[in-house]
Parts: sequence; C-alpha cells; structure tokens
Amino acid sequence: MLRLPSLDGWLDTSGAPQLAEALNNLDESCSELVLDLENLEYISSAGLRQVVSAHKKMKGKLLVRNVMPEVMQVFHMAGFDKRLNIS
Repeated sequence: MLRLPSLDGWLDTSGAPQLAEALNNLDESCSELVLDLENLEYISSAGLRQVVSAHKKMKGKLLVRNVMPEVMQVFHMAGFDKRLNIS
C-alpha cells in the first residue's frame, strides 16, 4: 500500500497538476493507494478529476481517509461518496 503525502489547503487548478504528476509516477506494482485529506480544506472540479483518475488507475483500490466535512459535502454533491472508499 502506498500513502501519498497529506494534501493541504486547496486542491484546485493550481494544485491538481502536482497530484496528477504524483499519480502518473506511481509504480505499476502499487496495489493500493491511500489519499489522506485531513488537511484539505477545499476541492474543486480539477481536484475531483484527479481523485477520480486515481480511483480508475487503481481499479478501485483507492482509500480516501480523514475527509473534512466541507470536502465530504463536495464528494456527496458530486456523487463520489458512493463511488469511492472513504473512511
């Protein structure tokens, strides 16, 4: 299992490319990925795209942890709370 560094602040058009780069550099042998969103205050559609991209790349073996209520509300409105493994 690989745990990416905690995402801090806002995940929007300025931060999404860094997450995309980290995801693109994942080793093919990685069988499970954890995104720790404990310090993520806001997620935009650009950030959501990267989370969904990670979910697809990991074939569902993506764990999203420590989601703040504001970010969880965005996941809920987008319907991703039903598609992602969130704890």
